[in-house]
Amino acid sequence: MNYFNKLYLTVFSRFKSRFKQKANTIALFYVSLVEIGLTLLIGVFFIKFLDQMKVVIMSGSNAWLLFIMTALFVHFKNWVNFSGRKRRVLNAKLSNKKELQYSLFILIVLPLGIIGLSLLMLKAL
Repeated sequence: MNYFNKLYLTVFSRFKSRFKQKANTIALFYVSLVEIGLTLLIGVFFIKFLDQMKVVIMSGSNAWLLFIMTALFVHFKNWVNFSGRKRRVLNAKLSNKKELQYSLFILIVLPLGIIGLSLLMLKAL
């Protein structure tokens, strides 16, 4: 199980008791937000690095278009993975092990920190 599967199961199990119908959707959007935020952070890092090296690969509008297409792909990939059989298999694996629990503070700060760091890097330099 990779980190995003564990993160999905943690968010799913936290919201399953409160929002029975929407727990899967909330966990799906959360994991997608974290993955898209990491993609943004890596992309901003490479854009700033290549800008410092005076290398021009693509224009800014093309880079944002590529990021949007990547974000849609990531969300669609997560939707396919976590809406069907894979979620049931992950739930079965979780029931055999002890529960995966991240603190609520970490679950809130993780996407906010990633996106904040990305925006900070985007505005810097």
